[in-house]
Amino acid sequence: MHPWEKPFSSNVGMGALRGLWGAVANFVYPPSCVGCGCKTTSGGALCVECWAGVQFIERPYCEVLGIPFARDHGPGILSAKAIAEPPPFARLRAAAVHDGPARKLVHQLKYLDRTDLARLMASWMLRASDGTVASCDCIVPVPLHRRRFLARRFNQSAELARHLSALSGKPFLSSTLVRIKPTSRQVGLSAKARKQNVRGAFAIAPGREADIIGKRVVLVDDVYTTGATVAAAARRLKKAGASDVTVLTFAMAMSGPI
Repeated sequence: MHPWEKPFSSNVGMGALRGLWGAVANFVYPPSCVGCGCKTTSGGALCVECWAGVQFIERPYCEVLGIPFARDHGPGILSAKAIAEPPPFARLRAAAVHDGPARKLVHQLKYLDRTDLARLMASWMLRASDGTVASCDCIVPVPLHRRRFLARRFNQSAELARHLSALSGKPFLSSTLVRIKPTSRQVGLSAKARKQNVRGAFAIAPGREADIIGKRVVLVDDVYTTGATVAAAARRLKKAGASDVTVLTFAMAMSGPI
């Protein structure tokens, strides 16, 4: 073998194959906006118009529930809801209002099996987490009951949590919190019915108690609506000994800023 000749590298070969496959995939399925479907320069992104349509949740907002205010009321201000009904978690943060392109992302992930969108959504959530992911000990998704998991084949909250873990380097506890009660869908239920629906729905998996005791937990879900589901899950985590629970969702359903 001449000095300038190198043995064939399997890594180089695999890299070339991945590049070829990527080119073929882009030809057959041209990159498009995940919001409206128009052509874009890269896949898994939003076009300029859809990006402008996302209502990102920024300060000023309620320091407990993360509900955005129409104007700045001063540091540490709480919403009327947080004062009247203090939640079992320390704080909630959400990346965007559940409307427009953000709502479409949630729908595609949850109902159209677009798990490829989870990384983009998780990156927005990490930015919105207000440092809580950086300071947490572990990331826990809101679980599905095994019947629903088998029917859907994946848990959208777990997909978001998995990517949050990969982006932040924090442990992803996929099976520590389990749903032991086959609850009905929350859509269409009143706030009172939602609370009743998820009462006693969650438990810590046997032998996994040490995962939670004394830990700062980030609890991940896709959408915050009335808060009944994450409240029930957070309450179970606190009962199991979590020192702090932050709820982090991709979107927040609301009628408008207050």
